[in-house]
Amino acid sequence: MAKYSKAMLAGLYKTLYTIRVFENSCIKLYRQGLIRGYFHPYLGQEAIATGVCAALEKDDYITSTHRGHGHCIAWGGDLKKMVAELLGKETGYCSGRGGSMHIADITAGNLGANGIVGGGIPLGLGAALGASIRGERRVAVTFASDGASNNGVFAESLNMAGAWNLPYILVIENNQYAVSTPIEEVTRVSDLYKRGPGYGVESVCVDGNDVLEVYQQAKEAVTLCRRGKGPVLLEAKTYRHMGHHVNDPGAYMPEETLAYYKSKDPVKIGRKYLLEMGKATEEEARDIEKAVEHEMEEAIEFAVTSPEPSLEEFLKEV
Repeated sequence: MAKYSKAMLAGLYKTLYTIRVFENSCIKLYRQGLIRGYFHPYLGQEAIATGVCAALEKDDYITSTHRGHGHCIAWGGDLKKMVAELLGKETGYCSGRGGSMHIADITAGNLGANGIVGGGIPLGLGAALGASIRGERRVAVTFASDGASNNGVFAESLNMAGAWNLPYILVIENNQYAVSTPIEEVTRVSDLYKRGPGYGVESVCVDGNDVLEVYQQAKEAVTLCRRGKGPVLLEAKTYRHMGHHVNDPGAYMPEETLAYYKSKDPVKIGRKYLLEMGKATEEEARDIEKAVEHEMEEAIEFAVTSPEPSLEEFLKEV
């Protein structure tokens, strides 16, 4: 494995830990009735967003999914605006209109989460096409679920990206369930990256729980795209730590499988890399954690005390 600096490993761990703290904290807010609608936690998948976004530059693009908080955080999202959006407050990213599944920050290249399964795929494709037409070095990344891979737009977009050599990276976050349906029950070949070669697309599968493996493969994919050798299909195999959303007990998930993947917790793996490869001390790791926890506390206080959207402004948009 390549050598990584202590500073980089600390940055990766901070992102991993921030996503974990954000999701657990917001689950509590949901249970308190402060977050309405659906809430799909990213618990167990933190290494994918963290590793991929670390390989990008700030003028690149990302598009997200219904399980999108981790992508926004890894892209540098403001926790205060995120929590405010989840609480439906005027100070949120979308002035409280979008909620959990629709956070976007267009000015920063975050083209948004999407409640439609696979809905972000053609949006990312369009961003890549625009960058290509303008002759820019920008790369567009779409995060999509394993369930999205069976939507027609997946094949259509991948084919178009391949035909036009677009700077497009399609990341399949294969947590092995489309809601409660196992991936092996809806496709004969459950290694989803194998769909890429049929479109002439460079395709690779990675351990979605290992942040450094994800980062390295994403970095190579980005390099290919910037050289005009895109697109790239990247499948990251992982497993959620709970049901599809907070009210889904996940009883269909085999206990032994869940225990196995929890033993490969991406946050713990990232912490181990920081301590062993980065030579950080326990105190240094704990300092990162304390800083994240404090930032989250401030974000919650900001969101809770923020104003509700005014009826007058709301009606202007209807």
